[in-house]
Amino acid sequence: MDTTTLFGIALALAMDAFAVALGAGLTLGTLTGRHLFRLSFHFGLFQALMPVIGWLAGMTVQKWISAYDHWLAFALLGFVGTKMIYEAFHPEEEKAEKDPTRGMTLIVLSVATSIDALAVGLTLGMIGVSIWFPATIIGVVAGVLTMAGMLLGRRIGTLWGPRVEILGGLVLLGIGLKILLEHTLWGG
Repeated sequence: MDTTTLFGIALALAMDAFAVALGAGLTLGTLTGRHLFRLSFHFGLFQALMPVIGWLAGMTVQKWISAYDHWLAFALLGFVGTKMIYEAFHPEEEKAEKDPTRGMTLIVLSVATSIDALAVGLTLGMIGVSIWFPATIIGVVAGVLTMAGMLLGRRIGTLWGPRVEILGGLVLLGIGLKILLEHTLWGG
């Protein structure tokens, strides 16, 4: 696989992570280095690990996973997006609970944004490509774009005020719906 193709795949896979990071940057009151590191590290790690898992799983699991991976991504992103919108209308709840870079929210978002990378790993395994270099590039690109998304989201959030949390939730719902439609109605 040539380098241009590999970077194209890595960029395509990182778009969901970028959009989710944009939403996370919108919702955080203060963006710290810890926030940037946690989300970028986890998104990059999951984006790197999922192709390896897919590559190891082989063709047998592909048919089983592809039947519902889009539903899983839709459910996970829909849950987190709906929660963000709900919390925007209930500001009395603690800000720590709204931090998408902590706890189960971080894990759910990491899995939801990296499910497509699992299918890429399966594909790379089927065509006989070694997974280690592509997985590394995919992870690094996802980490860098996650950081860029958070920084851009924070900048937009500063300009638009505290209610942009609703926009962040809508972004997640939109990504989940896009994934679902691509795999059901549009035959992805």
